[in-house]
Amino acid sequence: MEYYPQLVPLIILIPAVGAFINLFWGYRMGEKGVATVGTVAAALSFVIAVLLFSYLSGSGYEAAIVNPPLLDGWIRIPSAGVEIPWQMRVDTLSVTMMLFVTGIGSLIHVYSIGYMHGDPKFHRFFTYLNMFLAFMLILVTGNNFLMMFVGWEGVGLCSFLLIGFWFDRAKGVGWRNSNAARKAFIVNRIGDFGLMTALFLTFWTFGTLDYYKPGEIAAIHEGAHTEEAAAAEGEAVVTEEGAVIGGEDGHAAEAEGEGVIAAESAEIEGEGAIGAEGEHAAEAEHYTNNDHIATEQLGVFGQAQRFLEEGRDVNFGPFTLPIGTVITLITLFLLLGATGKSAQIPLFIWLPDAMAGPTPVSALIHAATMVTAGVYMMVRSNVLFHEAELTSFVVTLIGVGTALVAGFIALGQWDIKRVLAYSTVSQLGFMVAAVGIGAYGAAMFHLVTHAFFKALLFLGSGSVIHGVEHGHHHVHHKAEHGGAAGHHDEATPHIEDEFDPQDMRNMGGLRRKMPITYWTYVIGTLALAGIFPFAGFWSKDEILADSWAAGWLEGNLGGYIALGGLLLAAGFTAFYMWRQVTLVFHGQPRTEAADHAPESVPSMTIPLLVLAFFSVVAGFFNVPSGLLGLDGIFGAHRFTDWLGQTVQNAHAGEFNLVIALAALGLAIVAIIVAANVYGRDKGVVNHRDPLALRRETAPLWSLANARMYWDETYNRIAERPFNAVSQFLANTLDWAFWHDYVHDTVIYKGFNAIGDLLSKPVDLGIIDGVVNGMGRLARLISGGLRPVQTGYVRTYAITLLVGVVLVIIVILLPLLQRG
Repeated sequence: MEYYPQLVPLIILIPAVGAFINLFWGYRMGEKGVATVGTVAAALSFVIAVLLFSYLSGSGYEAAIVNPPLLDGWIRIPSAGVEIPWQMRVDTLSVTMMLFVTGIGSLIHVYSIGYMHGDPKFHRFFTYLNMFLAFMLILVTGNNFLMMFVGWEGVGLCSFLLIGFWFDRAKGVGWRNSNAARKAFIVNRIGDFGLMTALFLTFWTFGTLDYYKPGEIAAIHEGAHTEEAAAAEGEAVVTEEGAVIGGEDGHAAEAEGEGVIAAESAEIEGEGAIGAEGEHAAEAEHYTNNDHIATEQLGVFGQAQRFLEEGRDVNFGPFTLPIGTVITLITLFLLLGATGKSAQIPLFIWLPDAMAGPTPVSALIHAATMVTAGVYMMVRSNVLFHEAELTSFVVTLIGVGTALVAGFIALGQWDIKRVLAYSTVSQLGFMVAAVGIGAYGAAMFHLVTHAFFKALLFLGSGSVIHGVEHGHHHVHHKAEHGGAAGHHDEATPHIEDEFDPQDMRNMGGLRRKMPITYWTYVIGTLALAGIFPFAGFWSKDEILADSWAAGWLEGNLGGYIALGGLLLAAGFTAFYMWRQVTLVFHGQPRTEAADHAPESVPSMTIPLLVLAFFSVVAGFFNVPSGLLGLDGIFGAHRFTDWLGQTVQNAHAGEFNLVIALAALGLAIVAIIVAANVYGRDKGVVNHRDPLALRRETAPLWSLANARMYWDETYNRIAERPFNAVSQFLANTLDWAFWHDYVHDTVIYKGFNAIGDLLSKPVDLGIIDGVVNGMGRLARLISGGLRPVQTGYVRTYAITLLVGVVLVIIVILLPLLQRG
């Protein structure tokens, strides 16, 4: 078992290889071969995650840091003292992310086999899915911020490719899809600016981007640190706490090319570190804090704590800032990055449009990968956020505001996937608000449970869309061949052309047509609504209980804000989800497409059943103490205790019966109200919502249906001015001025004028005049001398005689003058 951490590079490599194979050879392999490669790659990654979980469980939760053999010394600039390793981290937080990313990702791969059947770009789709998993796993396994940033940008790229996957569809649909992909990419670049700025500040302040260094204790709790270690035979792995897992005779192994940091890696001269020369690792002292480690040998989080204890200032050249202020700035910029990736106000507008991609993509983005990255990043940086009170309060406000705004907008949407998209934004608001009040364990717990039931709901919506599309094609086929189904209305061809299989107004009555999809969808809905005993009840209640504790016990204003706002958001959730269930599954079919919708194939329904199971039982991973004796069966706060081995500020909140009953009662009342408003075939009246027909609710419903005009507002204050400036720069400055005036007038015409000057007055007048004049002079002289050439010998003899006489006279002339 001590060798298991060495497997962590494979968790990235395997899906990367799967993507590579499908990209270059997938078009030759057929759907079966492509699906096998992609799904097996995802499943093998899940197996590795399970093995890493077993390693941590069997080794006393001691974290390990692994250097992949071929990537040691990733970025190294000795002259500047910069060394950023490609280093992978195996701890309870990273393994938690690995488990549900690969587990749910594998189920989505299986589901995609049936959903994408027949698509001409089937192999490309599975290539992108594997790439998505690989980059997300880079993000969560890295031991430094820069490696996390590589995965961060990678999932952004993959989301662009998958959201715009159907960019080539006809009738303008392809343009909408590609625009949605560009929107996601551009909005996330704004958040990435914040993340990059945070990384620059972090490196300037601490001189490193590593979370923790080998030998450093990550989660320091009151009392002695756990000293459990699994000492099996074979090679040793040095945990960050300095304990040696394995190794024969108590000696630390050197890892001999295996890439695992051995005890020597953790050695710090003069500080009594594990692996010091002449001592056996088994005899080394177990530390309960990091006081024995020099500051420069600590990672970002350890240095931050020490700097705060010492009250240091950070020198920025012209000015200095207290470390507390710098940490506040770093966390505010990290928050900006999280608002982009995890779709929070003000950068949440990209996520609903991401529904343009195939439904498995929506499930993967919303449940397991991209949108969870921001929450993971903040929980990973809990040491910094815990010390930044201002940032934590802002985080709470953003999380609560997002939960309320997105929950309200979801009340007025007709698109089945768009409702779920705004639901995801709202639930992410719950997690972000939990981070703001310091409930890091509750945030991660809700992230995990939400992954199960939101993946279930998205895949369930895909099953519904798939069934309605098949029903639509069935009706359309009968209409083309003269069947009765095509003659119910003269306008049938037009309706068929404009039919939207995602519009809930075209559904209804699917409970009898698609029973597996229906019952699993109801389970997911009840889990999301927070109904006992489904998973969402436990995680959502823990956030609410922690909000109450933060306000009442700690005097944190953010706690009261979170409690009130999230309770209202929970009511919205239960209402719009039961509205969706009623519109989609209950009553009578409102279209022939819904009336002919078949149940989905087993490759789609089996993942639904698995996710439904976990949507029921996942909440028992972290039951509170003293509730109906459940802690005696499952253990109390198991998930929080597990996470607390890594997350320093994770704590188990106390169960609050009053708040739990209030939240549960509110959800039940909201479901009853939704059933009364939309039940018994009252959900759609002339393609209008019952709330839109009531005078008292019509304005609010219209505001929700218009998505509170967020896109229109951004269009006015940002997009339109940006486009106007872009048009000016492109058309006026670049084309009219630079191209037409500078190039055509100044350069082109000026060049021609100078060319004309040089070619005519200078070249023709002066240069050619001189040359031609010399020619004319030569011709004139030669013309005068031409008569001398008579051709007679006697003339030449006389000329020669005269010449000789003249030469003799010239020679004798000086002598005659002296004589």
